[in-house]
Amino acid sequence: MGLIPVRDDEVATIVTTLEMRTKPPLRPLPSSPLRLVAWDRPSVEKYRALFRRVGAPWLWFSRLVMAERQLLDVIHDPGVSVYAVVDRAGIEVGMLELDFREPRTCELSYFALIPELAGKGLGRWLMAEALSRAWVKGIDRVWVHTCTLDHPSALNFYRAQGFVAVKRTVETFPDPRISGHLPPDVAPQVPLLSRR
Repeated sequence: MGLIPVRDDEVATIVTTLEMRTKPPLRPLPSSPLRLVAWDRPSVEKYRALFRRVGAPWLWFSRLVMAERQLLDVIHDPGVSVYAVVDRAGIEVGMLELDFREPRTCELSYFALIPELAGKGLGRWLMAEALSRAWVKGIDRVWVHTCTLDHPSALNFYRAQGFVAVKRTVETFPDPRISGHLPPDVAPQVPLLSRR
């Protein structure tokens, strides 16, 4: 057993891939003051603003550094469904992205609510909505990944919803706070080691 050094300007995380191979039994949809709104072909600016809002606390940055054309190719693909979670005032407080581009498979690419909504049972509502949309005709596998940078309860939450862990990997990447893609004060739970 050994420690593997990580550069001061990088972040390391353990990524766990989880999957469902059978559609879960129907359950009543939990009540929620929120609603899910389909975003058909959202603009890059609108998409990135919500992505940053829900993901910055967990150092989500992949869609912020992606070239605009590449991002549009993903979020405008007919095999990708993007949803905003909105509150009663119409404020976007979460997101769901389902990717059906791999045959017979649905990836929960992005699943998040703003941190202020954690612990209120709204994640169960959003997962029920996600699974009802993911398990369409012809789907044999629904999968998601989480990592040690996500909310501390994320892994256990996915397991409680019926997902089973099937793979673990280690990922390192440039710290997006150092590159300026995210503000330096986000994700204080992850020490910022370098400001080069």
